[in-house]
Amino acid sequence: MKALNAENERKLYMHDLREIESILEAVLFAAGDSVSIEKLSEIIKQDKKTTISIMSNMEMKYKNSSRGIMLRRIGTGYQLCTKPEYDKYIVQLGYTRKKQGLSQAAYETLAIIAYHQPVTRAYVEHIRGVNSDNVIMNLVEKNLICELGRQDSPGKPKLYGTTEEFLRVFGFSSVKDLPPIDINDIQTVMDEIPVD
Repeated sequence: MKALNAENERKLYMHDLREIESILEAVLFAAGDSVSIEKLSEIIKQDKKTTISIMSNMEMKYKNSSRGIMLRRIGTGYQLCTKPEYDKYIVQLGYTRKKQGLSQAAYETLAIIAYHQPVTRAYVEHIRGVNSDNVIMNLVEKNLICELGRQDSPGKPKLYGTTEEFLRVFGFSSVKDLPPIDINDIQTVMDEIPVD
């Protein structure tokens, strides 16, 4: 009798789980952009830990299926996206999300901010050796970086860090996913920084 009850509970749980996954899929599809784990938890009336577990399970299901879409974790949220290998077909619709065109200076500045955030403009300029006002302003306009606050030092300079858009554009779930920098590369950069 207990075995029968356990089996019925499992079936009920699997039915509920499929319903929850369907709700999450519908919400993410309708949203278009990333939805925070807090909002998803609120919608399905589950705690964050359970919602993260459900989302991780869904992420694996999408990854292991032959579908044209995938579920991506971006920062503290999730987004339904098309798989990159189908971009050439999506382009035929005549509708694509505009790619972010960046200069070499913008890539340098973005890398400095991504790996050292939060950082001030002065810190970026010290490493690059040139004025970076326009580059930083351009990156803010493209929503790849944002002001995170102010440094507690004279003049209270702005602190910059990367945004969720940065993660989406470059395909990272979080800044922890940035590729490691080779120690030899760091030494080369350090050798080029002038000593006061």
